[in-house]
Amino acid sequence: MKVKYFAWVRERIGKAEETVEPPAGVRTIEDLIAWLSQQGETYAHAFERPKVIRAAIDHAHVRPDTAIAGAREIAFFPPMTGG
Repeated sequence: MKVKYFAWVRERIGKAEETVEPPAGVRTIEDLIAWLSQQGETYAHAFERPKVIRAAIDHAHVRPDTAIAGAREIAFFPPMTGG
């Protein structure tokens, strides 16, 4: 699946997107964040506060407990503020 990173998540990881193949045990957004956090120092830094990270599956905002099965694209971004 394609994973996209935005704002400071992208800056900390050092790339805007990548294709990943998480192991079978990774079933939810929450699981994916935990798995990505173990993929290196930059990922650990980007996801050090997982509760503030927002996610979208195929352009729809989702909760951390949402299943990722069948997702074509998952995006991670920090909370946004309006003005």
